[in-house]
Amino acid sequence: MKKSELTLIGKIFEKGGNAFLQTTPGKLFALFVNSLVSLFDDNRNLRTDLRNVMMQTFFTGVEVFPVLFIVATLFGSVVIVEVISIMSKMGFGSVVGSVLSAVIIRELGPIFTAFLIAGRSGSALTTMIGGMQINSEIDALSSMGVNPVRFLVMPALFGGSIAVFMMNIWFSVCAIGGGFLVGKGAVLFAGQVMNVQFTWDFLFSSILQALSVTDFIMLVIKPLVFGSIIVLNACYQGFCVKRDIRNLPKATSRSVIYSFLYIVIADAFFAALYLVEYLGELNKII
Repeated sequence: MKKSELTLIGKIFEKGGNAFLQTTPGKLFALFVNSLVSLFDDNRNLRTDLRNVMMQTFFTGVEVFPVLFIVATLFGSVVIVEVISIMSKMGFGSVVGSVLSAVIIRELGPIFTAFLIAGRSGSALTTMIGGMQINSEIDALSSMGVNPVRFLVMPALFGGSIAVFMMNIWFSVCAIGGGFLVGKGAVLFAGQVMNVQFTWDFLFSSILQALSVTDFIMLVIKPLVFGSIIVLNACYQGFCVKRDIRNLPKATSRSVIYSFLYIVIADAFFAALYLVEYLGELNKII
């Protein structure tokens, strides 16, 4: 690591330390640790920190909700109609809930939510911090005795993680509820062409029965991990911007692309934890 990066990330690692810390994931981990440590540096500004966290939560989550609602409703309607119609025709109506919970709640729901927030809020965060870096505002904060990590990263980390968690729940609710309404309208419009059992009791009960304790645990852990990845990567890319305005668009694009990459890698790791359960569901079908 460069000395400037060590100063920025925090004086918690010395130069020439663990080889892992020389990598980008290692630097992100160091930034994560220092953002948590900075929370206990000075407790006199807890009210300001709480306000900053709430503002970041509002910006990251609430303002992206209209787009998320549209995406979730359309996505849920397509998935629900396709799964119910195909599974019913194949005689696998008993596993409809398992498929929908795996597709909407377990896998694609959290990924879509994280992608939307990374593309909107993550890129905006990189642009903001990168602009401050170009205008020497980060150095000005340090010269005034303000820890840039505590002032910029810590509120974004907590607020962004909370927002991703909340929006992930809303994505699942909108995908299932809105998707059911759109799908019900499609069934009524098509008449007997689709010939499927499409009631709210059947849909809700089948999904609820398919959910396990692991699903509820992952419903909390996965969005928090995705939110941390988005915020830390966005902040890191912003801090790494050199004092040249031409580097800011590159940093913003890197923030979005690397957030997508890290989210997919993290999701693959979580999917490996479901491997035994996946094999059990496959044995039921076969």
